[in-house]
Amino acid sequence: MIEIRLESVGEAAAIRQVNERAFARQNEANLVDALRDSGEFIISMVALDEGQIVGHILFSPILIESSEGAKEAMGLGPVAVLPTSQGHGIGSQLVAKGLQACQEAGFTIAVVLGHPAYYPRFGFVPAKPLGIQWEHDVPEDVFMVTALTENALAGVKGVVKYHPAFNGV
Repeated sequence: MIEIRLESVGEAAAIRQVNERAFARQNEANLVDALRDSGEFIISMVALDEGQIVGHILFSPILIESSEGAKEAMGLGPVAVLPTSQGHGIGSQLVAKGLQACQEAGFTIAVVLGHPAYYPRFGFVPAKPLGIQWEHDVPEDVFMVTALTENALAGVKGVVKYHPAFNGV
């Protein structure tokens, strides 16, 4: 049985290994470390299988900026599952529990840059038709948004700004 919980002190090295192995590179692991070290509020969760960390998800604060001001929300990513543990729903459990944790922390909106066939099952829809876009140019269907509370997206428009650490990925 898979256990999903918040990251604990002392698990950074195991989380780094999961991200490196899942993505077969260090970029995402470096991003997770940089966000953790930034001191900004993050939600970092792990998936454990028989006590071993096999998955990880991170949410970090983002801003949706417009001429009327800025709205704080959460950015999902990265989410990683060890290659040997993929295909068993662990990533889905991490996303679902992570979105719940964001809502419990008082956030009302989450965004993701991700696969357009995967994230809609969690309520994500393309952001651009709603007037929300990322500051970088990406295909419209891969940058998505979801409301974590009813009507959270009403009147929200603008450009999403991630933490500067994302520029290195």
